[in-house]
Amino acid sequence: MADPKARSLPFALLLSVALTLPARADEAPSKWRDPEDGQFDMSDMLLSHRGVLPVPTIITEPAIGYGLGLGLLYFSRPRQDDAKSETADESGKMSPPNITGIGGFGTGTHSWGAAAAHFHTWDDDRIRYLGVIGKVNLHLNWYGVQGSANAYQLSGVALVQQVLFRLGDSPWFIGPRYTFFNSTTRFGPIIPQGINHYERDVKVGKGGIVVDYDTRDNIFYPTRGTYAEFEAEFARGGFGSDDNFEMQTARGYHWIPLSQKWVLGLRADTGFSQGDIPFFAQPYVNLRGISQAKYQDRNQLTGELELRYNITPRWSVLGFGGVGKAYGNLHSFSDAPTAFAFGTGFRYLIARKLGVSMGIDVAHGPGQNAFYVQVGSAWR
Repeated sequence: MADPKARSLPFALLLSVALTLPARADEAPSKWRDPEDGQFDMSDMLLSHRGVLPVPTIITEPAIGYGLGLGLLYFSRPRQDDAKSETADESGKMSPPNITGIGGFGTGTHSWGAAAAHFHTWDDDRIRYLGVIGKVNLHLNWYGVQGSANAYQLSGVALVQQVLFRLGDSPWFIGPRYTFFNSTTRFGPIIPQGINHYERDVKVGKGGIVVDYDTRDNIFYPTRGTYAEFEAEFARGGFGSDDNFEMQTARGYHWIPLSQKWVLGLRADTGFSQGDIPFFAQPYVNLRGISQAKYQDRNQLTGELELRYNITPRWSVLGFGGVGKAYGNLHSFSDAPTAFAFGTGFRYLIARKLGVSMGIDVAHGPGQNAFYVQVGSAWR
């Protein structure tokens, strides 16, 4: 039987090309075309509140199997930008739009999830708010000391609330984040070796401080600038947690325009944990092409490179590759297996005034392949 990924990718490419054919000179102006270049563009439709951006996804994530998902994104300008035709300042940097999204997915392993999220800015991007609520029922694998898969079910309701405040006129933001997950996990009759203090029903409530640094020219698909985030989280009974533990994460992404056509992206991602942390909440290596949480332990270190070539102002292709390690409990750093993955992809600038690009990434990891429908950069 032919690989379903091989059938879907050419279809997606063909559809994208059909949608982006330039308009004929004798055609009337259309809300689906950009008057600047005549190409298919959803900026006016999205910003005039006449529609939403659908994000269909064919799921090939090895952790949860094959399936389908759909997200709907609704955009609006911050109040101070309502009178502007564009959302970019004089330097070319685009101020973030307000975004409301809902979505859901289901897979052949009977995994499913649904979520709603909202991102909002106030006072000329001096205050940033993020809120997420969702429910999941996932059939996953936990990989023990020998690296063998142990099937388990993880279900529950999750909540995230975050408010960041800009420090003066600088690119630095700081503020609180609260996360809560009311979880239930189910293994078979035997609890795998390496899981300590297993509890079937666990509430995880964490309060934390977040520090962000953001000089990106666009939050969706940057061509220059840096985004870095540092977070310290504390799970305590006062936050609604059944267990006490701490987590520290630091991630940074840097984009370098090598020329008018070429952009180099650099990524570093770290996570550390201490205390009585549930096994599913531990840091893990996150790379395209690798099953989520396959490489998971007390700590993780990940690095990735991405090279992009801008064929036209709207079309770009890219190649990427990365490595990572998870260590601290099951393995020491020197004994921990090295995770690696690489791949390629493309993007199309589907909403120029918002800087929103969409496309597909195809990735290869140890013994597996996957592809992902992406909105903008894969680095979140």
